Amino acid sequence: MSSIRVECVIKERNAIGESPVWEERDSSLLYVDITGRKICRWSSLTKTTETISTGTRFAFVDWAKRSITNVAEVKEKPNTRFNDGKVDPAGRFVAGTMSMEMKPDVVDGALYTLHPDHSVVRQLDRVHLSNGLDWSLDHQILYYIDSLAYMPNAGWFIRWRKKKGSLMACALTQKANCTRMQTVKLPAENITSCCFGGKDYSDLYITSASIGLDSDALAKQPEAGCIFKVTSLGVKGIAPYSYTG
Repeated sequence: MSSIRVECVIKERNAIGESPVWEERDSSLLYVDITGRKICRWSSLTKTTETISTGTRFAFVDWAKRSITNVAEVKEKPNTRFNDGKVDPAGRFVAGTMSMEMKPDVVDGALYTLHPDHSVVRQLDRVHLSNGLDWSLDHQILYYIDSLAYMPNAGWFIRWRKKKGSLMACALTQKANCTRMQTVKLPAENITSCCFGGKDYSDLYITSASIGLDSDALAKQPEAGCIFKVTSLGVKGIAPYSYTG
């Protein structure tokens, strides 16, 4: 295996860079700056970034027209916002919310499914901070993290009804059931999310955050909030699923 390489490919500093997804059609990376309320698209071909400002809602983005069309809204408490989301294998968009207070005793967040007909179903409530969604290769299990649960391996292994897009049962793991394959050191402390991309999905794109860092901390890690690309990992990801609505 060749040596792992880490490159800062998007140098614009995000407050909270999140939810990266590779767009194979035009070799671009989509991601958001949550508190900056921006949706961004970076072209790996031209090395340029486009941004569109938005709020907190389910919406469609038309990059050609640079417009946003509202799709659906959810009834949440005023102190909550969306944090992370991903399309499931059947083409539904699953996204979760969190409390802006970010305290272990505040559970105002929830997990939602946006169906192709634009209806919204609330799947879970009493969530601290929705994060880290992905599905098993057989599409039967949703891996889901509540980041502020502050418990060892606080990931929900949720049995997923493939046809209905609903939850059957939840169980919180107490023991690690995985093996660390390798460690990648990054020039930013607050890493937020990642996705595979590139021509054969062998590049790993990683988002980070700069929010909460003072001038001294930013001087020590000037690339905080930037987007990184990791190559020569020796593993590949799979293409993301597409929303069918």
